[in-house]
Parts: sequence; C-alpha cells; structure tokens
Amino acid sequence: MLTRTEFFRGLGDSRSPRSATVLELLFDIVYVFALARLAGRVADDLTIVRHTLLSEAGQTVLFFTAMWMIWSLNALLASTYDPRRPDLQAVLLATMFGTLVLAVTLPQAFGQRGVVFACTYVVIQVGRPLFTSLALRGHPGQAFALRVLTWHLASSVLWISGGISGGLGRGVFWTLALAIELIGAATTYPLPRMGRRQLASSGVTVSQEHLAERYNQFFMIALAEVVLEAGAAVSFPGFTTEGTIVLVAAFVAVVSFWRVYFYHVRSGHASTPSGEGIELSRWASYSLLLIVGGIICTAVGFGQVVEDPHPPIDWALVAIIFGGPVLFLIGRSTLERADRSAPRCRALYFGVVALVVAAPPMVLLPPVAVAAVAAVILAGITVYDQRAHKRGSETNPTL
Repeated sequence: MLTRTEFFRGLGDSRSPRSATVLELLFDIVYVFALARLAGRVADDLTIVRHTLLSEAGQTVLFFTAMWMIWSLNALLASTYDPRRPDLQAVLLATMFGTLVLAVTLPQAFGQRGVVFACTYVVIQVGRPLFTSLALRGHPGQAFALRVLTWHLASSVLWISGGISGGLGRGVFWTLALAIELIGAATTYPLPRMGRRQLASSGVTVSQEHLAERYNQFFMIALAEVVLEAGAAVSFPGFTTEGTIVLVAAFVAVVSFWRVYFYHVRSGHASTPSGEGIELSRWASYSLLLIVGGIICTAVGFGQVVEDPHPPIDWALVAIIFGGPVLFLIGRSTLERADRSAPRCRALYFGVVALVVAAPPMVLLPPVAVAAVAAVILAGITVYDQRAHKRGSETNPTL
C-alpha cells in the first residue's frame, strides 16, 4: 500500500505530455452539460422582464466566468505536471464531479442552492492548490502553489459569505470573490515580499503544446453548442422554411468560427504546425473566455430565432446574435503572438466594426433575416481574413 509520501513522490519533476490525455477529454465532456446549462440561462435572460435583464445577465456572466476559472486552472495544472499520475488523476476526477454538481445547481444558485454552489466551488478552487502545495514540499514549485492557495483562500471567504447571505448581498460578495481570482490570475498571484514573479522563475514549467491542445479541444466542444441549440430547436417542430434558413445560417456560423480560429494567422507570418514553438501568454485564458462566451451567445441567438421566427425581433436578441460573433473575433484576435517586427493583423477588427455597424438596423427586419444577415457577414469576414493571409494550411492558435 502506498504511503502519502510515495503517492506524491516525483510530482515536481514530472512533465506534462505534449498531447492531452483521454481523462482530460472526459473532463471536458462534463462541460458539455455545463455549457448547455449556461446557454439555458442566457435563453431565460432573453425572456424575462426588461427591467431585470441586466441583473439576470450579470448573474449568468458571473457563473460562466467562475466555471471558466475552474477549467482554465485545471488545464494549467495538467499542462504543468503529468496528468497520467494516479494522484493527479484523482484530482481531475474530484474536480470533474464538483463541476457536475455546480452545473446541476446553476438554475437555483441565486436561490435555494446558493450555499451548495459556493461550498462546492470553494472546495474545488482551494482543494487543487492545497494538494499541489502538499505534494510539492521541498520543491521550488511549492512557492507558486502557496501563492495560488492564498489568493483562493481569500476569495473563499467571500464565496461562503455570499452563499449564506442571499439576496443582493450574494451578488455583491460573489462578484468581489470572482474579481479577486481574476486579478490574481492576471498578475500571477503576487504576495508581499514575493512580488509578481512569473511561472518560470517559480520553478514551474508549462507545456505549451499540451495547453494549446486543451484549448483547441474545449473550443470544439463549445462550437458543438451552436449545432446542438439550432438542431434541437429545428427538430421539435420539424423542417420549416424559417427553421431551415436558420439551420443553414447556424452551419455557416460554425464553419466561419472554425476557419477563423484555426486558420487565422498574422499576415505574412506562418505559424509552426502542431503547436510547436507556441508562445505561452498569460492572457490566453481570457481570450478563450471571450471566444467561448461569444459562441454560446451565438448558439442561443439562433436557437431563439427558430423557436420564435415571427417579427418583430427584440433588441436584446439582436444584441445576442451580433454580439456573440463580436466577442469571438475580439477573443481570437488577442491570441496572436506578440511580435514587434510586424503589426497585428487587423482583419478581425474590421469584422468587429462591420458587425457593430450592421446591428442597429436589424431591429427592423424579421428574426430569420437577422440570423441570415449575421451568418453572411461572418462568412464575408472569414473570406476576407483568408484572402488577407493568402494561406490555406491549418495552424494551431498562438497561446
């Protein structure tokens, strides 16, 4: 029987493989359910009374960001140490179950299940760095694990307080708690007398290829949400003229997202195939947050149009249908590698401007036409982006 010391032995010296493991893919499957839950909340936000729309949408953004923090830190852990180790597999499985509990409690997280949501979230976010802090005793990487643990212990007080308080106080406490975690991640979890030291100087080495593959896998799972939302909405009443048009528009959007994500590169610069030589960016996680958020909004928008294709269209639905691609394009553009020798490619920014300018007049069109116009604009952006680069080979995004 393994002792605790033998169970943890060698964690600091282990290295993540270049390819993601099957267990990590299984972990992402839980997020299929979680993303469906979040998409359901966005759809509910579009059907409530307008004077409460902002507060309800704010709750959805909070949940989405919190769930994303769990996934991104989990991906970072598996890209730093070998996820094939039994101890790390136990952590991944425990986090997977906790994420499933969070997804189940989402509809009532601001209601009767607030304490369950807060406690589960705290156990996940504190348990992970606590494990690495204990497992890395005597290793230089322990310093970074302790920094992460300290920041999440500070935010856990606010998470638990919000779960207990309820009402407006719950939203305030949870917003502050999430803000602490976001600031900590953006600044590499600094502590007094330790400064803002980077991962490399803390004895932590991240496998860039592994992390890029994890992001690519999650992107594909999120992309499937567009197909699921539109397909499910069409399948219930069966094929109609309006439903068929929206289904085609959703397919065009999926293809456009795929092409832009995997084929967009800086003009005149070719990326190294298979993710080799990818430069890790501290902001890559936030870029993927925008990308996935934009995809979910697009999926919900198309699904809502299928369910109610009759005019007039609501301004909030226009904002969702056009705002989703805007978030996606902004997020994808920030994944470009920083390179002072060449300016940042502006093709995607032109696409953002086109979508923003085209959105206001859409309130005058039928919902089906709005979905079709959004898909046509996305397709045009994709074609323009590919012609600007004059390349045809697939490449991993720069992280």
